[in-house]
Amino acid sequence: MTKDKQMNKKNIIISIIVLLILGVLGIIALGLRGPSVPPTKYADFAQCLASKKLTMYGAVWCTHCKAEKALFGESFKYVPYVECTEDANLCLAKGIEGYPTWIDANGVKYTGEQSLEKLSEISGCELPAN
Repeated sequence: MTKDKQMNKKNIIISIIVLLILGVLGIIALGLRGPSVPPTKYADFAQCLASKKLTMYGAVWCTHCKAEKALFGESFKYVPYVECTEDANLCLAKGIEGYPTWIDANGVKYTGEQSLEKLSEISGCELPAN
């Protein structure tokens, strides 16, 4: 076998290996995103939380805050949210000591990640049916 044929064979093998690795990485990346939430599934629920004055206090770097936001999908835009890295004085005044912290209209604090079911229980807002 000539050197050119050997080089071509090696290049083909390397290309196949690279494509396989990229494919596996792509599958892993899709799996890490988790299940996606339909854009409007929780819109009414989030708007109800807003009407009940239930506010989430968090920080952009907080992984628990990111997980909490992800529960709502795009509907999180309706949830009253205070970014404590941008409004530190308000968060200090509210006595925020950990993230996320939810505060209801009566000033009751709920520290840590809350499930949608717990937020429904706290607020009286109805969750959409699965």
